[in-house]
Amino acid sequence: MSMNPVIALLGRRLRLAVIGGGPGSFIGAMHRMAAQLDNRYELVAAALSSNPERALAAGLELGLAADRVYGSGEALLDGEHLHPQGADVVAIMTPNDSHFALASAALERGFDVICDKPMTNTLDEAEHLLATVKATGQVFCLTHNYTGYPMVRQAKAMIAAGELGTIRLVQVEYVQGGNAEGVPVKPGAWRHDPLKGGPSLVLGDIGSHAHNLLRFMTGLEVAELAAEVGAIVPGRMVHDYAGALLRLSNGARGNFWVTQAAAGVENCLRIRVSGSLGSLEWEQEHPQVLHFKPQTGPAQIRTPNGPGTLPLAARSSRIVKGHPEGFPEAFANLYSDAAEAIAARRAQVKPDPLALFFPNATDGLAGVRFVAAMMESATANGAWVMLD
Repeated sequence: MSMNPVIALLGRRLRLAVIGGGPGSFIGAMHRMAAQLDNRYELVAAALSSNPERALAAGLELGLAADRVYGSGEALLDGEHLHPQGADVVAIMTPNDSHFALASAALERGFDVICDKPMTNTLDEAEHLLATVKATGQVFCLTHNYTGYPMVRQAKAMIAAGELGTIRLVQVEYVQGGNAEGVPVKPGAWRHDPLKGGPSLVLGDIGSHAHNLLRFMTGLEVAELAAEVGAIVPGRMVHDYAGALLRLSNGARGNFWVTQAAAGVENCLRIRVSGSLGSLEWEQEHPQVLHFKPQTGPAQIRTPNGPGTLPLAARSSRIVKGHPEGFPEAFANLYSDAAEAIAARRAQVKPDPLALFFPNATDGLAGVRFVAAMMESATANGAWVMLD
């Protein structure tokens, strides 16, 4: 990473407030770690729990002043909006059903926003939130963190440069075993409540990542799909499986499937993109390696900072070649890119173009629209559905 552009532009780090992600939350700790890895944010305020006592205890444990620890997200937004040294940026990592209201309120109060995925639970909310982002002009970053891996960005840059030729086929899968048969559901797990988690557990939780990865890497949109969505564990009332045939915006074909019920599998997100000149293959469990298989010539392996590394990938790697990077660093790349965009907006200068590849509200709307189309097709027994 180069010198800190936020401090260069603003003379200080961005002041960050977080809503959600309190005690016991994996993703909350990941957000806070990612925000601080490159020293571009200062955590100044938090609403870490809907329980005021737990929120206060957790905030004090993080070293926050008692008057900057809030009992709710709404209280935080009001308090930081009026504070003379209030937050610049609000990060939201609450249950899915609250993303729309909190993000909208934050934008309307002048905060830039970093929000966990999916952006909203409904298409109407997603359309309204995108309109609010456009109207306010503030930065909105959606944490589809897999787009932060250097080799995912390398693949995107290679495809954009035409190294694969015309894209003909995309195969993407995200397979987990965390909801396999016999795995107990934690009491009160909001993801298993459709009112909080959204219309499909598996699509909202990991299907949104697979869809976003396809769009990010190829630059293509899903134009039509034919889907099956349901549960493979007998008696289960929430979705743990989804699969679809895809037709992409350039006429290419695609295969998509995700599940959280593949017993023994850990976190297997994989994608293969095939074009007229060759193919690329990447998987999250071995993120340092990108396989390039040209139609003519030998297969190649690309690694961060190795031969053939393109600027978009090189910018995302912090350490020397041959050393591993992973999930926290990829997550941090989104926070750092968003910080540069936010600082540039506040300083009224043009941002570094390489800092603008983080997922935004347009990507969020595309993700919600994809889930809605998957559900529509599955309800119609796999009928083809066109996306806008």
